[in-house]
Amino acid sequence: MSRPFSIAERFRGFLPVVVDVETGGFNAKTDALLEIAAVFIDPNEDGTFIRGATIRYHVKPFEGANLEPASLAVNGIDPYHPLRPAIDERDALQRIFREVRRAVRDSGCSRAILVGHNAAFDLGFLNEAAERTGIKRNPFHPFSCFDTATLCGVAYGQTVLARAVQAAGLSWDESSAHSAAYDAEITADLFCKILNRFKPIFDAAQPQEWSDEPDEIGADHQ
Repeated sequence: MSRPFSIAERFRGFLPVVVDVETGGFNAKTDALLEIAAVFIDPNEDGTFIRGATIRYHVKPFEGANLEPASLAVNGIDPYHPLRPAIDERDALQRIFREVRRAVRDSGCSRAILVGHNAAFDLGFLNEAAERTGIKRNPFHPFSCFDTATLCGVAYGQTVLARAVQAAGLSWDESSAHSAAYDAEITADLFCKILNRFKPIFDAAQPQEWSDEPDEIGADHQ
């Protein structure tokens, strides 16, 4: 009798969580974090994946944060709109990290790993905000990630998010783009689509013995 499918075994002890941020520019050290969304990936019993729950927050610019007009024009965010339900950066991160740590524990994983489209950008802002706010218990791997831009280049020959979504046969809503929640959810759908498409390749590599301890991704660069 085969063992039940385990997401912890599928990714060597790491729990993939899709993250998208909307910001006031491209410099994680100086530019404001304005929105953040995290989307969980749920496994089916047959080893396929579907998009899970979404957590998202509007974020108040930290004191002294830079806000580039060009970036605000793209994401359409008015950081100081009186009806914008924004919370402090530390509060937003703590709430997301709490849920991610719970998911890591419940899944039997050892750590979360960020999934994003051009993931280094999102991970950079996430890490910088955690350091700026003094948060010590960051559940995400500090530098490794799963980049759907790379995965989509392999699977569909497209790296731009909108084109990759369409190449994957999914619907793209331009009016919803550049919202952290929408971009994270559509990226999660893409990630699941690619995982499910390549499932036969993964299955062909089984059975194999899993080690007691998960590999530390990128350990040779530490």
